[in-house]
Parts: sequence; C-alpha cells; structure tokens
Amino acid sequence: MGSINVLGVVFWCAVLMHAGYAQLSPSFYSQTCPFLYPIVFRVIFEASLTDPRIGASLIRLHFHDCFVQGCDGSVLLNNTNTIVSEQDALPNINSLRGLDVVNQIKTAVENECPATVSCADILTIAAQVASVLGGGPSWQIPLGRRDSLTANQALANQNLPAPFFTLDQLKAAFLVQGLNTTDLVTLSGAHTFGRAKCSTFINRLYNFNSTGNPDQTLNTTYLQTLREICPQNGTGNNLTNLDLTTPNQFDNKFYSNLQSHKGLLQSDQELFSTPNADTIAIVNSFSSNQALFFENFRVSMIKMANISVLTGNEGEIRLQCNFINADSSGLSGGASKDELLSSF
Repeated sequence: MGSINVLGVVFWCAVLMHAGYAQLSPSFYSQTCPFLYPIVFRVIFEASLTDPRIGASLIRLHFHDCFVQGCDGSVLLNNTNTIVSEQDALPNINSLRGLDVVNQIKTAVENECPATVSCADILTIAAQVASVLGGGPSWQIPLGRRDSLTANQALANQNLPAPFFTLDQLKAAFLVQGLNTTDLVTLSGAHTFGRAKCSTFINRLYNFNSTGNPDQTLNTTYLQTLREICPQNGTGNNLTNLDLTTPNQFDNKFYSNLQSHKGLLQSDQELFSTPNADTIAIVNSFSSNQALFFENFRVSMIKMANISVLTGNEGEIRLQCNFINADSSGLSGGASKDELLSSF
C-alpha cells in the first residue's frame, strides 16, 4: 500500500514537470470567466436529476476525447465536409452520451463569457463535477486548453481500449498515452458507476473466446443474473449496472466486485483475474482503502487531462462544440450560430 502512495507522488511530480502542464493553470479563467465552475456545476446537477447516468457518461466522454489526439475536444466534432467524426468510430457509435449536456454547458458559458472557454476545458471540468456529484473526489483542474481543428476517427478506432481487451492489451493502450499500470487500475475505477450494454460483455456469458462456455473468471451466481438480463439471442441493447453494489455512487466498490469475480466487463475483471498480474495488489489496496483510491484518482485524472493539450495560439476556442469555427454551419451550409445553438 505504501508503495502505491510513493508511486502516486512520483507520478504527481511527473505531471508537474510535463511541458504542457506549465501552460495550464487552475486560475486560467479567474479574470475572464470567474463563474465558469458554478455554471458547469449547475447544468450537470440539473441534468443528473433526471439522468442518474450522466456523471459516468461525462467522465467516459472526457476519457474518449483524451485518448484520441489528446484532450482537445475532438470527440465533440460532428461530421461535416471536412470532418470525419470520432463519434462514428466503433468504440463510440451509439454509445457516447452527454453530448447534449456539453452543448447546454457551452451555451450557458457563451452567454456569460463569449468566445473565452474551450470545449476541451468544459469536458475536463465536467468530469470533475461528475465525480463530485457521485460522491467521489474533487481536485484542482489545470485549465487553458484550446480546441482542435481536426478529428481522427481512425485513431479513435485504434487507441480506445475495448471491453474485451486482455491485461497486456490494456497496458499497451495506456502506455501509448503515457499512462502506466497504476493509472490503468485507477482510471478503470470510474466504472464504479454507469451502465453498459449487453453487447459489450455477452461473449463472457455464453461463448467466451469461442470455447462454447462462459468466462470461468465470472462468478456463477452473477453469471445467471446477467443471463437473465442478456438472453443469448437478444438484441444486445439491454443495460445493466457496471457496479452491482452501489451503481450510482462514486466509491471503491468496483474493486471489491473484482475480488468477488463480479466485474461486468472482461477488461475490468482482467485487472484482478489475470494470473500473477501486478495489478492484483493495486486492486486489493484500493478495495481496502477508499481514500487511497480517491487520491490516486485525482492524480491520474489530472495526468490524463494533460495528454497532448493545445495551448497558447494552437487550435481555437470553438463557439459551438460540434463544429470548428470555420465550418460552424455544419452540413447545412448556412445556419447561424444562434440557429445552431437553438437546435440542441
């Protein structure tokens, strides 16, 4: 347990030393948009009253942004004549949620602080607010990101980890982003809330790795429960909680579920069930010490949010998160900003 604390300090120092981090600051908007955080908090809080999944969805949206050409808001861009949207990549299509809430936040922020706050920063703040509203940790958010002028659907297909990944595949996907094994186990803990479609794990229930049998690492009682939710010849669209213990709360129960072989996704259960894996000790530590998990989550979220950020004169501050400013009419060819905003 102590070794993880030491690692956390080392990783924090690494974040501070990163060149991009030096250009970001928690006080970046203190003069230009002092009420930014309350605006973001209000919109997400109001959305959470009718959608308890929104917090998990916003953290996932931030994750899926940062793993593709960095934390630059590229995941928010719609298809246009010049943009091939990441939203249609295989890991994203029909599964990204919260885009409407991000647009609501952007509209409210533009009304208060026009052409000032990037969509990339809005995603970063939204992820922190989502954690707080779920009962999870808070942290100071380094701000000052700029928005990309491009999207990269091919890179989204390549870089985003799949729910059927083995531990080695997960480690490789995170290493590409400069994130290590502790970051992997820590950030996976965001699955402490939210839901998943049957299609993301049904192979574990009936024909794991083409064996004709279920995944042997899956608790047998839990297996029967999941088979009731996800029939073998069903559509695959039924939803179930990622955390069967406290499904709407941000806590450390995700890790105790793994210890009981009740991780929903293969990629999650791999953290504990891969023989002799170095991730097992981290799972055990986080399961027994929620404060340790929260502290590492703070560090890893800041580290992730600093991946390949655009700063200074790079990119732009988008006026509407779904379109670059030069193509803000989208596919329609002539809608004004106000018309676009009114359609969301």
